[in-house]
Amino acid sequence: MGAADIVPGVSGGTIAFITGIYERLISAISGFLPALFDLLRERSWSRFVMRSDLYFLLTLMAGILCSIVLFARLISWLLLYYPIPLWSAFFGLILASVVVIQRYIRQRTWGQCVPLLCGLLLSWWITSMAPAAMAATPLNVFLSGALAICAMILPGISGSFILVMLGSYAFVLEAIIGFDFGVLLIFAAGCLLGLLSIAQLLHWAFREYHDFTLAFLTGVMLGALNKVWPWREVLSERINRHGESVPLMERNVLPSYYEQVGIGDSQWGLALCSMVLATVLVLAIDAWSAESETSVTR
Repeated sequence: MGAADIVPGVSGGTIAFITGIYERLISAISGFLPALFDLLRERSWSRFVMRSDLYFLLTLMAGILCSIVLFARLISWLLLYYPIPLWSAFFGLILASVVVIQRYIRQRTWGQCVPLLCGLLLSWWITSMAPAAMAATPLNVFLSGALAICAMILPGISGSFILVMLGSYAFVLEAIIGFDFGVLLIFAAGCLLGLLSIAQLLHWAFREYHDFTLAFLTGVMLGALNKVWPWREVLSERINRHGESVPLMERNVLPSYYEQVGIGDSQWGLALCSMVLATVLVLAIDAWSAESETSVTR
């Protein structure tokens, strides 16, 4: 989840879905504060651990933080020098995840087409927005964290992509690489607020409208494919705070057009291999997850 969330366009929530822990994650996050209040009232640590699913949350958070620290430089390097194979891998990952998510829908109905279409249109609209320019003030860092974490927990919409849209991706990534604890603490506080809020909403939605919620999330993931398409043509650029020219508006193009207008080598063979490998990986993880669930049930 941590490695995925570094990439603007890929959601850690997608990884949680693939590995079969998504609903448990939402349940644990939404129940954390009530469990904490019970701890203060009852003074029973063992009951708090059980009610909050604390060890699960701590293990997951440790993995996310370690992954972000370890892979931040690698992902930045791949985005700079091998963007097409990287985006292709994530395209295959999300596409396969759409197939995987269908396993969790209990009863399919035509009515689920409405939330699916709503999720698709919402995600497509968000991923088509032009990036803004946000100053690196403490308030903006806090709000960036709150909005990004809400997107991170949704399969399909990336928290990193929301940071790009807000214009705060660069200085947050620099804070991670440079261990700027001042910025990171403010950002983490915003993440905490946003996480507790969105988790409560999703927990209620899963409890009351399980299959419709999954249909909506499926649409969100399909709409997010717009952002991770590997071949893009830059329509306009902007100057970032380092004085470098970076893409502002882009459009998706076919590999043949990518080479025809001289943008660069389409690397379609390598891209196809990356896409297929990512798809196979997702399906293998899902099969392993399903087998594990069966073993536990037995």
